[in-house]
Amino acid sequence: MGLGTLAMAGETVDGAAGTLIVRPAADFVITGDGSAAMWEAAEWLRLPQRRGQDGGYATEIKLLYSATGMYFLFRCQDKRLTATMAGDFMDLWNEDVVEVFLWPDERFPIYFEYEISPLDHELVLLVPNLDGQFLGWTPWHYEGIRRVRHATSVRGGKKGSLAVVEGWSAEFFIPFELLAPLTNVPPKPGARWRANFYRCDFDAEPHAAWAWQAVEKRFHEFEKFGTLIFL
Repeated sequence: MGLGTLAMAGETVDGAAGTLIVRPAADFVITGDGSAAMWEAAEWLRLPQRRGQDGGYATEIKLLYSATGMYFLFRCQDKRLTATMAGDFMDLWNEDVVEVFLWPDERFPIYFEYEISPLDHELVLLVPNLDGQFLGWTPWHYEGIRRVRHATSVRGGKKGSLAVVEGWSAEFFIPFELLAPLTNVPPKPGARWRANFYRCDFDAEPHAAWAWQAVEKRFHEFEKFGTLIFL
C-alpha cells in the first residue's frame, strides 16, 4: 500500500506537469511482454524514483484505452525478483510490485487500486478514503468480462521467487465492467480521470519506490494524483 516517505523528484510527464494523454486503441491480446502492435501508438512514461537508494533501475509505463477497458504496460529494470507470495489478494505491496490507482470522479473519495507482482499475482481493490481512513474492498463475482486480464514476463533470467534477472514487465487490461460501481466510467473522449502509478522494489533496505506524482507518506494521498486526459 506504499507506506513510507517518498522524496520529491523531477517530473517526467506527457504534456503539462501532472497530465498524461491516453490514446484510444482497438482491443488486443495480453502477452506480458508488450509485443502487441497496438503499443506502438503509446509513448513510454518514465516514473521518477522517490525513495530508497538509487540502484539505476528504470521504471517505465505505457497506457492505452479501448471501448471496453484500459491497458497498462510496466517495464522495470531489476536484478532480483524479491517476490515470495504465491497467491492472489495477498499483501503484495510488501514485496516487488507495480501499482495503478484510478480515481474516475473527483466528486467522491473512492478509487480503484490494482497491484501485480513479478510472479503474476494480483490484488484488486475498491478503496473508499474518508478523511485518510481507507480500507479496500475486493470485487464480488470477479469473473468473466469483469476480471482483469494480466501477464508478466522476465528478462535475463527465470520467472521465479528470488531469481536473478535483468528486468521484468507486467501487462494488464482493466475492464470498465469491473469499474462499473464508479461514475464517469467508461471515459468519453475529452474525459479526465485522476490517477497515479507506482513501483516498489525490495532488493535493498530501505526499499525503493517510484511514483508518477509525488506523495508524502502513502500511495493513498489521492489529492496529489495526476490527471489522465482521454483522446
